[in-house]
Amino acid sequence: MKLGLLALIGLVVLIGAGWSVRGSGFDIKSIYEQGEIIVRELGPTVFFLAMAVLPAVGAPLTLFTLPAGSVFAPVLGMPMVLVCVWLSIAVNLALTYWLSRNILRPWLLKLCAWLGYKLPEVSEANHRGLVILVRVTPGPPYVLQSYLLGLAGIPFLTYFFISWVISSSYACAFVMFGDALVHGKGKMVLVSIMLFAVLTVGVQLLRRHYARKQAKP
Repeated sequence: MKLGLLALIGLVVLIGAGWSVRGSGFDIKSIYEQGEIIVRELGPTVFFLAMAVLPAVGAPLTLFTLPAGSVFAPVLGMPMVLVCVWLSIAVNLALTYWLSRNILRPWLLKLCAWLGYKLPEVSEANHRGLVILVRVTPGPPYVLQSYLLGLAGIPFLTYFFISWVISSSYACAFVMFGDALVHGKGKMVLVSIMLFAVLTVGVQLLRRHYARKQAKP
């Protein structure tokens, strides 16, 4: 009940912020249209390759998921766009894991030591729970989550499949939301918002479940 109320409050705040921006005279639509032109000129191949690589150096996933549907769905179709998003996220997860375990590992460990952060020693039985907790806990950026899990020594398959399911679910919701918002598809906007709400409630329940499970040991 509380989670549903929080989701509703978040939706109201989001709508209110949208109206505030609209009333302030800030032409966000024009800026978005300029961004769409740049994305369209890049083409799907370059765009999705960039989506697979750039988040590994800190680029937010939303920079790619929000325009992907509105720009490329009319050409490729929404199912193909979603497949490309899934594949891009899969490549990015594999790339960040490899970087955290190899090339960047010494520097990342020094950074953690300098910040006074000690990596937890995780037993094999708690690997899956840790990945879920890290991925569904709000706050840490996507790229930081990936590097922390790699440094913690989580096995690749455990890290990859759980991260892929959670990250791809949110990414698909953003893709559909961006396409619906730009093209004025009111029903699809509502569907996307409902999907966000369901994901939010679901991951919070999952986080609480595994937080209690991790607390027992």
